Amino acid sequence: MSEKPVDPTVVVVLPGGGGEPLAKALEAQLKAGAPPAPPVTHELWGEGEGQVTVGGAVLPYKVKVEGLVLRHEDEGHAQVRVSVTTYLRPGAAPGARPITFCFNGGPGSSSVWLHLGALGPRRVLLTPELSPRPPFVLSDNAHTLFEESDLVFVDPPSTGWSRAQAGQDAKTWHGVTADVEAMSELIRLVLTREGRWASPIFLAGESYGTTRVAGIALRLHERFGVSLSGLVLISCAIDIGTLEFHPGNDLPYVVILPTLAATSWYHLGREGDLNELLAEVEEFALEDYGPALMKGARLPADERRVIAERLSLFLGLSREYIERCDLRVSLERFIKELLRDRRRTVGRLDGRFVGADRDGGGEISEYDPSFSSILGPFTAALHQHMHSLGVRRDDEYRIITEKVNPWRWDGAENRALNMSEALRKVMVQQPHLQVFAASGLFDLATPYMATDYTFDHLVLDGSVQSRIQHERYPAGHMMYVHEPCLVQLKSHLSGFYARCLGAEE
Repeated sequence: MSEKPVDPTVVVVLPGGGGEPLAKALEAQLKAGAPPAPPVTHELWGEGEGQVTVGGAVLPYKVKVEGLVLRHEDEGHAQVRVSVTTYLRPGAAPGARPITFCFNGGPGSSSVWLHLGALGPRRVLLTPELSPRPPFVLSDNAHTLFEESDLVFVDPPSTGWSRAQAGQDAKTWHGVTADVEAMSELIRLVLTREGRWASPIFLAGESYGTTRVAGIALRLHERFGVSLSGLVLISCAIDIGTLEFHPGNDLPYVVILPTLAATSWYHLGREGDLNELLAEVEEFALEDYGPALMKGARLPADERRVIAERLSLFLGLSREYIERCDLRVSLERFIKELLRDRRRTVGRLDGRFVGADRDGGGEISEYDPSFSSILGPFTAALHQHMHSLGVRRDDEYRIITEKVNPWRWDGAENRALNMSEALRKVMVQQPHLQVFAASGLFDLATPYMATDYTFDHLVLDGSVQSRIQHERYPAGHMMYVHEPCLVQLKSHLSGFYARCLGAEE
């Protein structure tokens, strides 16, 4: 018998339950006259059953935690194992029951935030200040999206338990294009394995997860012919140019202004209705502030003074400081300056939170108090939940990691990444695709007006533009950790899914 080429990096499961390189396995099996064992395509790590009560209805579910192996399209060798947690409704007809693939952002974040904070059947219990005392509690989520859809929470390569396979370089997937391609292939694989090609398919993303979802949506359409029912975009980062503060880019200063004003309103105890204030600041930003910045050195001194005085009124900072900043108060400067007299900083993900730096005179904050307050509870809850499902892994579950850096911003060389065109293309080519966006009024990382700007510049006609719904919540980047906002979000998502499925037509 002639020798057959084999790939020694692929692992197979042998009849005895062990594993060894495919070359040795094939050699032994061929000598024994047995056909080669198929390569591993997935690893089941844990599973369980449960139920959650939503609106008085008891919803049973099955949950499984597994590693799905993505393979080279042409050569077939294993490339990366992706950790996935899936919640399925027993007995539901695949053709009628939606399925939603959920991604967080970073880049470098696992899916724990959407999983145990917003959409899954279980969620972390937090205090109003988001800082409960240990031990942390995981409870049923009465506001889960599982009422509307089966849920698949995906950890991109190098996050969670997702790892490059033997002989593969993890850096391969640490970039915009490779990430989109890998996650699109993961979705294709799940649809095939679970028999869900006939299901209404949704994608949900948060922060950079919205960047990812926009790219995946177009990739699924063009490469695999997948038609989507809806996109859920939480704390949008579609056009990074609206978020990056650097010389020559005045746009972020304009679109963040209402969020800075909201944060000042919250901390300085200003009188008046917040929504009325925001409407006033939005008008000022578009009609006066933006045009003033465009004039640059041509801005007359009297106009400059008027703009500085209005900014001082809205932001709670001195006119002199604003003029020293050339009318441009960056995010980092605002975080340090607003409460400098108290030696306090404000949060980036949620401007309502307060931190304390060692250096009260510095320009850059040491940490984000709105993130540090939730990291511990979510980390503990994730590991406890996995343990309850029978998962016994010794390797680290990476909640959030720097191992994906440096991230390759391919497709955005010498400019800021903008996935707006991908979103536009897929919305135009799929006439039934609906988009839902959620923004926090106190989110300084992805300001709500930046999302408005992105949607307003998609160059869509009215019939397509009307398929976009953008809701605002009086909270931060992860508005769902504030339970009243989670209740609102659930209500909005229920209506959105009904509309996507034609129930409101």
